Amino acid sequence: MRIPPKYTQALAVVILGGATAFTVAVLVYVIVFVLSKGLPGISIEFLFSAPKDSGLSGGIYPMLVATFLLPLMAIAIALPLGVGTAVYLTEYTRETRLTRVLRFGTDCLAGIPSIIFGLFGYIFFVEMLKMGWCLLSGSLTLAIMVLPTIIRTSEEAIRAVPNSYREVSFSLGATRWETVLKVVLPNALPGIVTGVMLGIGRSIGETAAVIFTAGSILPRSVPLSVFEPVRTLSVHFYTLAREGISNEKAYATAAVLIISVLLVNLAAYGMMHRFIAKRSR
Repeated sequence: MRIPPKYTQALAVVILGGATAFTVAVLVYVIVFVLSKGLPGISIEFLFSAPKDSGLSGGIYPMLVATFLLPLMAIAIALPLGVGTAVYLTEYTRETRLTRVLRFGTDCLAGIPSIIFGLFGYIFFVEMLKMGWCLLSGSLTLAIMVLPTIIRTSEEAIRAVPNSYREVSFSLGATRWETVLKVVLPNALPGIVTGVMLGIGRSIGETAAVIFTAGSILPRSVPLSVFEPVRTLSVHFYTLAREGISNEKAYATAAVLIISVLLVNLAAYGMMHRFIAKRSR
């Protein structure tokens, strides 16, 4: 007996809505649980002082600075490479076996566990290039890790730009590069920003890749050189929790990390929507 379409549609809405509600409920529960445990331990002194007694007392200021420096340096390295690769694949080449292989390789790299990138960064940057555990080694490793995400999201954003925009630009005498620079990239910017934010979000909360390359030494001050070892908030939280140094400091560090990720994402999406609204006027 054939079920009427209205019943199958209602069943699909219930199942998908239930899955969405469950996912959101789990996310909210995790955030509320961590914030309820960590917010009481956050203070001005905790945010702007150096750790003491292996993290048992003091604050997280050096780790907070390192947590933002690493992703910023990684994105500064990965963004031009990723967007440039996406532009080349979409605007300067035809669909060939080579481009399909490149896309397949990019998709495979996006699915590799972060600890593998950490091992590669340790062997290549720390050992072979003799950089040691430092801010630069961690940034280069994170740049390689987020590069596939930026390439794929940028490529899809560029492909979403209507061909009519390109045709109008070419009809006015613009070169391909001028069309890419002044027509395609501005219209693809929201999608590119989304990829960048995904990369930043992954970098800020990364532990495995960072602990092998940037180090885990407890710092006494902010890094003054890219060749100094650093410890991020995620590594600091992991160390405090694993070694049982201070659950209170661990929860406070986790709360700061969650708030930082939320603020970065809110700021980025606000800027993106503001840009879209400005261009639509």
